[in-house]
Amino acid sequence: MIREAQAQDAEAIAAIYNHYVCNTTVSFELEPVGAAEIARRVEAVRSIGLPWLVIEQDGKLAGYAYATRWRERLAYRSSVECSVYLDAAAHGRGLASALYEELLRRLAALGVHAAIGGIAQPNPASVRLHEKFGFEQVAMFREVGRKFDRWVDVGYWQRLL
Repeated sequence: MIREAQAQDAEAIAAIYNHYVCNTTVSFELEPVGAAEIARRVEAVRSIGLPWLVIEQDGKLAGYAYATRWRERLAYRSSVECSVYLDAAAHGRGLASALYEELLRRLAALGVHAAIGGIAQPNPASVRLHEKFGFEQVAMFREVGRKFDRWVDVGYWQRLL
C-alpha cells in the first residue's frame, strides 16, 4: 500500500534512512537523523505541495519516496529532485519501482516538468532504477562528497515529465 506520509511515520522513516546514513555513501549526512527532524522534513515537503510517499508491506513501513525543489530560485519551480529509500530488508521486491512509479505519476499531475535524481557512485541498483523509468544521465561530478575517509562522485539523472 502506497500512501502519503504522516507525522506518525517519522520514526520508521528515520530508522530506514539512518541505515543509509550510518553504513553507506547513499546519503551524505554524517550523523543519524532523529524522528523530530524527519517529521519537520516531511512537513516542509508537503507544505510546498510536493509528495512524500510511504509504502507498507505486511503492516510495516518498508520504504519511502519524495520530491524536493531542485533549487530555490523561482525559475526552477517546475523542476524537482527525487529520492527513494527502502528498508534494508525490503530490497528485491519491486517496492522501489512501485514508489517511483507513483511518485512520478503524482509529479506529472502537479505539472512538474523535470525530475532529477542525484546518485552517489557507485550505485548500480539506483542507476538501473532511474534508467528503468526513463531517466538519462546528464552529469557526473567527481569527488564532490567525502564520507568514510574517501571521496565520492555524484551523478545526476534527469527525466522530462
